[in-house]
Formats: sequence, C-alpha cells, structure tokens
Amino acid sequence: MNNDLRRLRTENGWSQNDLAEQLGVSRQTVNAIENGRYDPSLPLAFAIARLFGCKIEDIFDDGAS
Repeated sequence: MNNDLRRLRTENGWSQNDLAEQLGVSRQTVNAIENGRYDPSLPLAFAIARLFGCKIEDIFDDGAS
C-alpha cells in the first residue's frame, strides 16, 4: 500500500520516534509503514489520519484506482 506518511511526518518536523510516541506504537512500526512493509490496522490508520487532520484515503492508497 502506498502512503504519504513520511512526507506528512517530515512536514511537521517530527522524527519517526516523535510520531511513534504520539501514536503509541514503536519507531519500527512507523518505519515499516513508511516503507510499505506493513499496512496499519484500521484503528491505527484512523489514529494517523486524526493526528494529521485528514482522511485515511488522503494518506493511504491501495493503488486500485
């Protein structure tokens, strides 16, 4: 799944660790999501979207369209 998490995180000046702490996950989880090695659970995807003030589909793209 493609995503814009890295861009959003860096635009906010956050490290992977900063974002991980805000989401209650490990830095490794953030890294894996950013690099497309892990698709977040639906609750985590909602938490990410809320944190950045946007919709899930604004961050994550399954490439089906």
